[in-house]
Amino acid sequence: MNKRTRRTLWGVAAVLLLLAVAIFLRSKAPPEAARLLPESDGIVYVNLKPVHAFFHQDLKPPQHAPEYQQFIDATGIDWERDLDQAAIALHRMSDPNGPNGPVAYSMVLMGKITGPQLNAWLDAHATTREFYAGHTVYSIPSEGRTVRVAQIGYDMVAVSNTPTPEQIHSILDRHATAAWPFAGSTLLRQHYHDVPLLSIAWAVGQIGLPFSENGAIKILGFSLHLADNSTLIASVAPELSMAGVLRLRVEEIAPNDKVADSQAAELAILVTLARGFTLPLADNATNNGLKELLKTAEVTVEKRNRVVVTATLTHSLFSAPAAGQNAPPESPASPGANR
Repeated sequence: MNKRTRRTLWGVAAVLLLLAVAIFLRSKAPPEAARLLPESDGIVYVNLKPVHAFFHQDLKPPQHAPEYQQFIDATGIDWERDLDQAAIALHRMSDPNGPNGPVAYSMVLMGKITGPQLNAWLDAHATTREFYAGHTVYSIPSEGRTVRVAQIGYDMVAVSNTPTPEQIHSILDRHATAAWPFAGSTLLRQHYHDVPLLSIAWAVGQIGLPFSENGAIKILGFSLHLADNSTLIASVAPELSMAGVLRLRVEEIAPNDKVADSQAAELAILVTLARGFTLPLADNATNNGLKELLKTAEVTVEKRNRVVVTATLTHSLFSAPAAGQNAPPESPASPGANR
């Protein structure tokens, strides 16, 4: 082997190595839609492609409201059919009684949702237009708020209802540097590594914000005392050991061990009460799915100060059982300590 051939082989090997490293880093990086989000208190992300595949046979075509049907007719876009990914940033509002309520949002939506028809619809409904970073930002009034919308790619739309345009400007600025796989907000960089691999839906940060009322979150009529600024990591991912099963996981980072133990005990009681509450409900797809979810729910404490709730969802949950079929025995939720 001559010197030139060796140099060529080393060059090819170096390129292949760099390519492999790039692919590995990309696999560990947050989705692009999430990387574009501005600084926020919470982030929610959903990959709807596997969700559609998982539930497709069980979902009936919905009846659209007249206004929404008019939007579909005008733009050719049906969000329920054409949306593939959604990343949502939650912003705490200083005035919870203002037009945005306690939380405003900024979103990056991906799918077959762009095009000249949408552009024409936005132009017809906008009260003002702004040109920023090479994009048109349309301002559309909605229930006392201003919703800003911009098409930022062939398959991507940015939406924000924050009081100022700062957040949608941030999305457009981040879009210019989106190729860097570890770009993103502070919250995303701090907690995305806590999201289980292959999750099709996840949320990090103060995601209790929209649901908290007077320091508690109400579930099935029960109150869970969870501060709205608590850091949560929630996810839904396929159970690799069982086909057709999804694993639901919610993790709360408590301030200390004592709070974690107390929170776990409270959650275990809540799960047990909820099981009893749903037991007499009639057999149908919704009730059966809820019963199965609660039956598999477990509460543990991990890493000393992290309260973790897990449960499973199966495809068969959404079909009513045959007549006379008995439900399997329940297993108690236990606030065990895996330390």
